[in-house]
Amino acid sequence: MTSFIRKVRTKSGATAVQIVYKRGRVVVGVKHIGSAHNKTELDILLVRAEEVKSAGQLKLDLFGDIEPELYLERSYSGLLWDVLGREYQRIGLDCIKDDIFKQLVLARIIEPTSKLDTIRVLEELGLNAPSNSAIHRCLRRINDNGYRDNISSKCFEHVKPSALTLVLYDVTTLYFEIQREDAYRKPRLSKERRLEPQITIGLFVDKSGFPLEVTSFQGNKAEVKTIVPVLQAFKTRHSLKEIAVTADAAMLSSGNLDFLEKLEYTYIVGSRISKCPYEIEEYIKLPGSTLKDGQVFESKIKVTIAGKRTCRRAIYQFRSRRARIDLANIDKLLAKAQRMVDGKSEVKRNRFLQIIGERKAINTALVNKARMRAGIKGYITNLNLPAQQVIDYYHQLFQVEKSFRIAKSDLKARPIFHHKRDSIDAHLTVVFAALAISRQVEGATKLSIRRFVQKLKPLRTGILSINGAKQLLKPRVPQEISDIIAFLAS
Repeated sequence: MTSFIRKVRTKSGATAVQIVYKRGRVVVGVKHIGSAHNKTELDILLVRAEEVKSAGQLKLDLFGDIEPELYLERSYSGLLWDVLGREYQRIGLDCIKDDIFKQLVLARIIEPTSKLDTIRVLEELGLNAPSNSAIHRCLRRINDNGYRDNISSKCFEHVKPSALTLVLYDVTTLYFEIQREDAYRKPRLSKERRLEPQITIGLFVDKSGFPLEVTSFQGNKAEVKTIVPVLQAFKTRHSLKEIAVTADAAMLSSGNLDFLEKLEYTYIVGSRISKCPYEIEEYIKLPGSTLKDGQVFESKIKVTIAGKRTCRRAIYQFRSRRARIDLANIDKLLAKAQRMVDGKSEVKRNRFLQIIGERKAINTALVNKARMRAGIKGYITNLNLPAQQVIDYYHQLFQVEKSFRIAKSDLKARPIFHHKRDSIDAHLTVVFAALAISRQVEGATKLSIRRFVQKLKPLRTGILSINGAKQLLKPRVPQEISDIIAFLAS
């Protein structure tokens, strides 16, 4: 007797998978494995049919004259869910005994959407989804029970001590499509060049980009005023004595640096350069001297703190690529100014345009100063490290920017469907936890979190019912996916 697997289209539009038994050319029996309504279910049934046929588990007389009741009860992305769940536990987030919160976090990684639509995502994954009211009760628990503090503590504990020798800080904005501002959502200069009311988000990460602290502020809060309260909270929460913090030029102010030094913090902060530093200007004046790519200069900036005169270390570096970009931008701005001088363009704000009475002219001195400092970037620090190491540390700030990109793009952090501050804060806590898992996965696998989900999501686990008894059918995992999972486990 021989057997083969066949697929039959049913009247309902489903695809039935059957094992056909033959003696010679005569069909002596047909065993129905199940009916599939999509490609994933069909693949599962075909694998199951092959196993049954090869193992001879369903011979024609296995059940006597009784036709077995066998069908695919449901399928779900069990592998993806289990892998993300292990990373959730590895970071220590299982200290939050709230299954719905875990579902919200993992679902946001798999398919970021509204809280109501998260129910659909969980159901499509084949999981038991909470009700809409249960989700909103969870959002209240997030704030009432201090979930964000717990997440921050666990993220801090998860990071290796060597990664905490330097923490990076930056801010971004999230806008709301509303007409009227309120006490929290206020219009100001937007990172996304939007005019709508917004909130400001401050993020601390370690030097690999793993998130350590997330704080939100009113939308009109100046960037320079955010670092001090966030840093104080971070230091207090983790009982830190020494910490080195890196921030961009937007965080630079005399008051902030005074505060950092008073509390004995070490820091690296980007510096805006309004004129060419004296040391570089003197070097350029030397006969035959030209700036070389990567050339570094050091200087001291005199300041007064609490009536005491002191010096801060300033480092400057020239980069050829940066100079080309700066000079190109200067030329564009100069061309616009020249069109205004020639009367070919409407007069608008332009730093190279000089207006004296009715006379318009190019401010040549200002153009020359801008060209002289093209390609030069400054860094202010109180660290006693080689200048190049200070510069390299500063440029790790791209890790914060990458975390913001993941949060805003892959995790869709913008709280579109939330209107009250408590709800917005709860939403940001979910995103914070999802970001921690995403950076953990990306760091181990070298895949973007979006690509990681795309690879694992189609591998679905099936639950077969044979005469009422349930049998788990695991997916066949390709070697590539096995290797990816092994990277996470190592």
